[in-house]
Amino acid sequence: MLTARIMALGCCLVAIGLLATANAQDYPARPIKIVVGFGPGGLGDITARAVAQKMSDSLGKPVVIENMPGAGGMGAAGSVARAAPDGHTLLLVSGWSTDFTTVSTIGLFDFIIVVGKDSPLKNVGDLIAAAKRDPARFNIGTISVGSVQNLSALLFASMAGLHVTTVPFRTTGEIVTALLSDQVQVGFETTPGVLGQIQSGNLRALGVSSDKPLPFLPGVPTVAESGVPGFTLVSWNGFVMPAKTPRDIVLRLNREIAKALEAPEVRERFISLGITPRASTPEELQRIYDADVVRWRQVIADAKISQQ
Repeated sequence: MLTARIMALGCCLVAIGLLATANAQDYPARPIKIVVGFGPGGLGDITARAVAQKMSDSLGKPVVIENMPGAGGMGAAGSVARAAPDGHTLLLVSGWSTDFTTVSTIGLFDFIIVVGKDSPLKNVGDLIAAAKRDPARFNIGTISVGSVQNLSALLFASMAGLHVTTVPFRTTGEIVTALLSDQVQVGFETTPGVLGQIQSGNLRALGVSSDKPLPFLPGVPTVAESGVPGFTLVSWNGFVMPAKTPRDIVLRLNREIAKALEAPEVRERFISLGITPRASTPEELQRIYDADVVRWRQVIADAKISQQ
């Protein structure tokens, strides 16, 4: 009797294994959706579409983008968190909650300190000297409170020993306007966010957060070598899926994303935006996120930013 039960259990396990294999082989069964918590035409939208097109060609099913801007991306995240964990819904992220399974990074990019074209500040040393000389009249512009740009500016100020005001704006365009009118003296943004303004001559770059100078910004030193040792930061975008998505499907999509990022036209598109195209394993993306959580949680606590 016991032998019969063991045999029956073994048959069930084999059947489950065969069913999982069959499901993986049948995947994808319908179009795959990538949810982007930003509007069309933005950086996240552009990069997600470039990767989606190549994934669609390879998978033989449409990979479509659904833009869900607003609420700081919470609506987009909630939508994907509630989706079936069957591999047909992904979310573009640069941070997320515990409701997701990591898949892969798609690109890395740096933070950059910029000033208006007519600013008297020529380098990071000038910035620090001016901010210490008259802190009450020195403002740093970033997008919204709690954004990675905002947190990177707060971290910079702390590491440089500055006591200045950080002014939040809704959009990068508003920061550019404020810089050109001297409402704020410096701005903190991701490189892709202001690369076009630097190339057009509206803004000047004082320093980048990478560990070495960027080839597409010749002559711009790192912040770390310009007077703030240890200030090295990298931002990222990647894909996650609903929690409990089967491992074999996660790995399948991980391979497809890596393949898409190797396509010359995708690489060229990313690089033209100031992004380094780079895939990762699911575990590597999780480690990146975990390290960010530790760093930014401390910055948020020090700045007394309300966490909602």
